[in-house]
Amino acid sequence: MAKLEIFDPALCCATGVCGPSVDPELARVASALFFLEGKGFSIKRYNLGNEPDVYVNNPTVSKLLNEKGPDVLPLILLNGKAIKEGIYPTNEELASWFGVNAAILEAKKSSSSLL
Repeated sequence: MAKLEIFDPALCCATGVCGPSVDPELARVASALFFLEGKGFSIKRYNLGNEPDVYVNNPTVSKLLNEKGPDVLPLILLNGKAIKEGIYPTNEELASWFGVNAAILEAKKSSSSLL
């Protein structure tokens, strides 16, 4: 089974809904990962602000951070190999890595509207 690790930059939260404005990209990624985790897939997400030791103790992450600096984050590892740097994976990439249909990772729009 595929093991996905996401090494985020320092964030106040992984969902993107904290702070003065919502980051739609973080919300999209959080939603897709939540769905995949619920299906039993192996996904681990780290936050530089809260878990710096994980970044230092992972040889791949530490090497890339030393070589390229913080712009390498978010850093995506699949089965221990760095496969994406500086940008979050698309829903299509996540779907291909886990063998699911990308359409199921799309956030569902609410059918109700607020007046």
